[in-house]
Amino acid sequence: MPELRKDYVSNTWVVFSASRAQRPGAFRTGKWGTDPSDCPFCAGHEDMTPPEVLAYRKDGSANGPGWWIRCVPNKYPALEPDGRVHRYGTELFHRVTGVGAHEIVVETPDHLDHLSKLSEFQVGAIVDAYRARYVELVRDKRFKYILIFKNHGERAGASNSHPHSQIIAMPIVPRRITEEIRALNRFHQSSNGACLFCRILEAEGTEDKRIVSRNESFVCLSPYAARFPFETWIVPTAHRAAFEDVPDEERTQFARILRDILGRMDGILDNPAFNYYIHTSPTGGRATRYHWHLEITPRLAETAGFERGTDFYINPVMPEDAAAILRGQVKLPDLPT
Repeated sequence: MPELRKDYVSNTWVVFSASRAQRPGAFRTGKWGTDPSDCPFCAGHEDMTPPEVLAYRKDGSANGPGWWIRCVPNKYPALEPDGRVHRYGTELFHRVTGVGAHEIVVETPDHLDHLSKLSEFQVGAIVDAYRARYVELVRDKRFKYILIFKNHGERAGASNSHPHSQIIAMPIVPRRITEEIRALNRFHQSSNGACLFCRILEAEGTEDKRIVSRNESFVCLSPYAARFPFETWIVPTAHRAAFEDVPDEERTQFARILRDILGRMDGILDNPAFNYYIHTSPTGGRATRYHWHLEITPRLAETAGFERGTDFYINPVMPEDAAAILRGQVKLPDLPT
C-alpha cells in the first residue's frame, strides 16, 4: 500500500509508491516514443491495459478497438483504490495511507498524434472525458482532491509518447491548492467580496500586455510573475469554483482555446515538452471563492539549485515578451541556458 508522509516543517506531502518503480524503463533503453508495436495505448492493444472505466466508441462494445477516447486505471498507480484512509501522527511523524485513484485518459488511438493537431471534436471529447471521470471520482468521499494533468515529452516526465493525460484522486488537498484558497480568501476579505482571479482578468484585460488569446468564455495569458519560460494560464471569464461545473457550451470553448495555445507552442517553440494541470476546488466542502483554471508549464529551462533551495525561480523570458511571441508579433530569440 502506498503511503503519504508530511514534511517535518512545511505542509508538503510526499507520496511513497513502490509500484511506480515498476514502470517500463523506456528512457533507459533509448526507445521512448519510437515503437507503437508494443504500446499499450494503441488501438488493438486493449488487452495490455486494465479494463477500461470509460470509452467513447460507436458500438456498445468494451475493451476492444473502435474507440476514439479510452480511460483505464493506471497499471502502475501512485495511489491504490482499495482500503480505508487512515491517518497516523505523532509530534513529528505524520502519515496517511495511500488510498486514491490513478487513471489514464488515452486521447487518441493514433500513437503519433499531438493534442494540438487533433480535431476540435476530438479535443472536446477529451475535455468531456475529463469531466465524466471527475464527476465519477468525486462521489468517493475518501478523495479530497482530484488533479487532471498531462505530461508531454520525456523532459516533462511522460513514460509513453502516445498522447495521454492522467487523473489522480488523493486523500489530501495539495499545499499549492491550499495556498491558493487562502490567497483568494484574503483578497475576498480585503476587497469587499471580489474574486482575485476575476480581478486578475479585469486588470490583465486593461493592460493587454500579457494576453495571448481569448474567446467567448476563456482568456489565455502569460502570468505577471511566470515561473517558467512561456508559462501560460487558461482562465474562465465566468466565476466557477470547480471544473465539473462548466456547462457544455463553455467546455467547447475551453477545448478550442486549449488546442489553440498548444498549437502555438508546438509551432513556435518546436514541440516542447510541457506539463499542464487543472487547478480546481477541493472535493469536500466546496471552496466557493476558488476560481478554477488550467496552467501550462513548458520544460524549456532546468530547475536547479537556486530554485530548489529558495523556491524562487529564474525566468529568462519576460511574460510580456512570451505573450507577444505566442501571439506571433515577435520572433522567438535564442533562450539562454
